[in-house]
Amino acid sequence: MNTPTLETERLILRKFTRQDMEALYLILKDEEVNKFLPWYPVKNIEETEKFYEERYALKYTQPQGYAYAICLKEDNFPIGYIKVDMEEHHDFGYGLRKEFWHRGIVTEAGKAVVEQVKKDGLPYITATHDRNNPRSGNVMKKVGMKYCYSYEEQWQPKDFLVIFRMYQLNFNDNTDFVYKKYWDESDNHFVEIL
Repeated sequence: MNTPTLETERLILRKFTRQDMEALYLILKDEEVNKFLPWYPVKNIEETEKFYEERYALKYTQPQGYAYAICLKEDNFPIGYIKVDMEEHHDFGYGLRKEFWHRGIVTEAGKAVVEQVKKDGLPYITATHDRNNPRSGNVMKKVGMKYCYSYEEQWQPKDFLVIFRMYQLNFNDNTDFVYKKYWDESDNHFVEIL
């Protein structure tokens, strides 16, 4: 299954299509929305199309994947995205246009995606956030994730030092398992009292 369409009370979660370039551009061009994300804001539709090809179209060719557009039911127009990677870390990530912040939209979308990946047999998901962006951590908590540890990284491509907090949610019986790759790769890692 690759990005099966999901519906919640207010949202449709579906694949991005080539018809969504204007919507994707509105999400990706905003400096504030993209401040804590591992890419620079896009400058035009051409950069948006390249981003779509690399991060969506390519993922949709895989046997399994979760790379969703978050759309309001009333118009099915993407206002954000939410994804779970299929690499070992199963990274859970999201972004939302700022005019839709503080409405619980990402939490609502996140709960639906978490249920889907659990049903499809993923053993766990992880997520990280810059500790200067605690609202992202609040979403992780609201979908059931637990804080595990913090670590320092020279963040690329933006090339500055970040303390990340790593959250995890296990779906199998191995409740004590913690994904330690970020811990192991960082010389400065620690557990904070949150």
